[in-house]
Amino acid sequence: MYQKMKEIILKIRRQLKNNIDLEYKRGSYKYFKEEIKLYGVRTPIVRNISKNYFSEIKDLNKKKVFSLCEELLKSGYIEESVIAFDWAYRIKNQCEKQDFKIFESWFKKYVSNWGRCDDLCAHAFGYYLFQFPEFLPKLEKWAISKNRWQKRASAVCLIYSLRKKKYLKNAFSIANILLEDFDDLVQKGYGWMLKEASGVYLDEVFDFVIKNKKKMPRTALRYTIENMPQKMKKEAMKK
Repeated sequence: MYQKMKEIILKIRRQLKNNIDLEYKRGSYKYFKEEIKLYGVRTPIVRNISKNYFSEIKDLNKKKVFSLCEELLKSGYIEESVIAFDWAYRIKNQCEKQDFKIFESWFKKYVSNWGRCDDLCAHAFGYYLFQFPEFLPKLEKWAISKNRWQKRASAVCLIYSLRKKKYLKNAFSIANILLEDFDDLVQKGYGWMLKEASGVYLDEVFDFVIKNKKKMPRTALRYTIENMPQKMKKEAMKK
């Protein structure tokens, strides 16, 4: 079985190398402030590769799938992390309480830019917290972290639940903690969370904005109100 798993990883890497787009690769660097490692494969192609190879491992138990995910994450390539986090999400229904340690360890070891943060937290990790809300208080600790990715994650991890009409109170708690954060990537993170919340809790999010707009950085405010009706947008942007 170990040999089969090793062969799958090697086949994935060969296919990624066969789909490198140098023009896309050059353009990708401008989206990140941090140093990144990538093959240069367009995301739809990466996701298709992920889907195709998942069909070969879908009958493996969770421990073995997580082991494959970890192997992909260790490489440091963005494309391989996309596949790892996609596979983790595809087996989401196998999640158990003790898996928090896995997701947290992945976050601490492998999340070093906004792309990885969002890919893990808006999907697999977000689903986990939706299923096991007893871990939601952990997010408030992340929100006061000195690590920008933990702060962003504290908001992004709630997006899955908000779309399912859950945990608005927790979202507002996180937004209040991050409200005046100076980091634009944290502002965009909690602004995105509130924007998603507005899709199901429009009036409540609008009231939050009106109450706090004098303190909210403009970046966070614009993200939050992006999908609101024009009349609400105008009211929110008034000085």
